[in-house]
Amino acid sequence: MNEIKYPSVLLENLVNEFHKLPGVGKKTALRYALHLLKYDESEALGLGNSILKFRSEVSKCKVCHNICDSDKCEICSNSRRDSSLICVVESIADVMAIENTAQYNGVYHVLGGVISPMNGIGPADLEIPSLVERVGAGDVKEVILGLSPDMEGDTTCLYIYKKLAAFDIEISTIARGISVGNSLEYTDEITLGRSIVNRIKYSL
Repeated sequence: MNEIKYPSVLLENLVNEFHKLPGVGKKTALRYALHLLKYDESEALGLGNSILKFRSEVSKCKVCHNICDSDKCEICSNSRRDSSLICVVESIADVMAIENTAQYNGVYHVLGGVISPMNGIGPADLEIPSLVERVGAGDVKEVILGLSPDMEGDTTCLYIYKKLAAFDIEISTIARGISVGNSLEYTDEITLGRSIVNRIKYSL
């Protein structure tokens, strides 16, 4: 593929920044950059300020590690949610995907990734100790391992299962209506909702 020739270094720099976003190729990045030329100055400043404000001011929930605007997210703060039921997920996007199904009324624990030796990610890089601490507090009855059904997800599930095996709780996993290798984030809401509702006991 021919290298894109840019008439402006500023344009090239902006395209390169957009290209760093997941799923954004060089041509799409160029379309985004050129589209910004149609913005008036106030719109461009609004976009830029929103990005800077989000990056500098967004917080992580001190309980589940979901993003929020204060110390504790709306889900953990909601007294109508079942705090004895924790769904362990890889990312914030997975929380949003499960919430969109409207089939789950428990709380979450966001690991911030999965165990992946090839990418240099080990158990110490994830929010596993805080999960063990939550379970150890004694109020949890069930932990759902809501991780994507791929090699890294399965490895992480096994590690967590061993860490929680000593506690008197039920450990379950989402039903395999989700195809092996698929990411929770991109699974349709109906399939994901059924997988949560029809979860099964986790076993080795």
